This record gives sequence, structure tokens and C-alpha cells, in this order.
Amino acid sequence: MSTKLPNRYPALGLGERSLPNTFGSFEFPLPFKQVSHLRSLSCLPTYPAELAGESALRIGAVSYLNSKPLIEDLALSLGENGRLSTDLPSRLADQLHRNEIDLGLIPVFEYFQNESFRLVSTSGIACRGPVWSVRLFFRCPPSQVKTLALDEGSRTSAALSKVLLHEELGRIPETRLLPIDSAPESIDADAVLLIGDRAMHPERYENTFIANWDLGQVWWERTGLPFVFAAWVARPGISHSHLLGKWLDQVREYGKERISEISTRLSPSYELTPEQCVDYLTHYIHFEIDQEARAGLEEFRRKCHDLGLVRTENT
Repeated sequence: MSTKLPNRYPALGLGERSLPNTFGSFEFPLPFKQVSHLRSLSCLPTYPAELAGESALRIGAVSYLNSKPLIEDLALSLGENGRLSTDLPSRLADQLHRNEIDLGLIPVFEYFQNESFRLVSTSGIACRGPVWSVRLFFRCPPSQVKTLALDEGSRTSAALSKVLLHEELGRIPETRLLPIDSAPESIDADAVLLIGDRAMHPERYENTFIANWDLGQVWWERTGLPFVFAAWVARPGISHSHLLGKWLDQVREYGKERISEISTRLSPSYELTPEQCVDYLTHYIHFEIDQEARAGLEEFRRKCHDLGLVRTENT
């Protein structure tokens, strides 16, 4: 028995899709219980006292809508103990590789690339089915794709595109870069990857592309597993990572309780209603990396390794 994804936003191109009956019959996406065992946090978490007075902690995070509950008032909680900067996911990964930041909310693909990197928190950006904000747009049927343009914003989504198209075609298409400030219509490619704000409005591209894949949905249909896009990762030599992880998880719970407030504040910037923002941040995006999400993470690493996209066995 399969279930249908409710077509709540027809203009967004989500449509109705059959989902694998991996976890029994349910109405998507409400069945997934919260995995956190942390108490409700009505006040801002305090930075660990054991770390106060040590070297200033340099934290980097993505600035997309889906990261907001993970970093809500994080800089305020950090206080004089460090600084928080925001940037594109791929640039944050480069900064972590160059030791320019100590801790980053980075694409998991970059975590795979360095065996010395370590996950320090159960917090991250994941989905269990449609993700809405990561899409592959097609000018031709997917089975005929020869060229692929990749949004420079996230290497995880770029790798996922290659994995899914390889399964469709038996090969990885020729790739080219889509600069972050370039219009998708301007790039000459059979398939174009868009992430973040641009992907959340597929109706804008109806006259240019004939179809699109929600990559979280396609991954779910093929594996029955959650997909993890980003996680908190520390560079080598960071001490007391368990304390940092606990603090970051507390900040997550604090941010999740403020999703309604975040949505009201930020929805105009993303050309969404507050209700759509709340729906996105509660039903599409999941902020805990639980055992099922870790299994999805490992499956993605394995597929990337098999295609020669990563060299390490880091998980």
C-alpha cells in the first residue's frame, strides 16, 4: 500500500507522488515524531561555562531559511566567546578546510572529504521526503539529459544530482557551473540544479523547463531513507566537542520553538506567506540527525564513494 503526498501548493509543482511504504501507511508528512529528548527551552541557552575564557570560537553557518532555527540568537548566546559568520555552504566548507573557522554548518559532502572532520551535534538540515528547496529542472526528459548545470551554492546537492542522474542514465552528465547570480534560463544545459530561495518558486520557470525533480522526494522514493543536507562539523583539534554539541542541540530546540516568529519575520524576504514558511520548517525540513538520518547519510556517502565523488571512508 502506498500513500499520496497532499497537493497543498499546486503552484509549487509538488503534485501527488506515490511514496514507498517503508514505515507503514501514513498521511505525509506528519507521522515523524520528534527525536529530541531535550526539554522545551523558553529562554536562550547559555554557552558552556567550561569553554568560557578559551580561544574565541569561530562559527560559520549557511544563511538560508532552512538554517534559521539552528542559528536563531546563536550569536547572542555565544556572546564574547566567539563570532558567527554566514556564507554560502560551499564557501563555509572551504573555510573549514583552511582552518578559517572552527565549526561549521556545512554540506555533508564536504564532511565526507576530510577524515579528520567530526560531527559534533545531532542537529542538521534534513528531509524525509520532499524538501521543496532543492530541485533539478529539465529542458528534456530526464532519460535524455546530456548536460547538467550545478548551482554553486551547495556541493551536497550537486553530488546528489549526479548520484540520482547516474541511476537514471547509467552515467554522470557533462557538468557546468551556474553562478549564484545567474538566471537559470540563461544557462545552456539540459538539466539545471537550483537550491534555496530560487528552487522554492518552480512556477517561475514553467516556460523554460518541462519538468522538475524535488531531490528529497526522489531520494526518498529510491531509498526509503531520510536525506541529510548539512550538519555541524568541527575541524581537527577542537576540544570539548561534546559540550559544543549539547549547546548546539539546545540552540536548535530554542529555535524550533520560535519557528512561527521566524516565519512571520522572514517570509516577505522569501516571497512566501508566514503559513508557508511554518509548513516548510515543520513538515519539509527536519533538524535532528537521528538513526534513520544517519543511515541515509551513510547510504549517500556509499553512493558518492562508488562513483568516485569522494575518496574517504569518513562517516
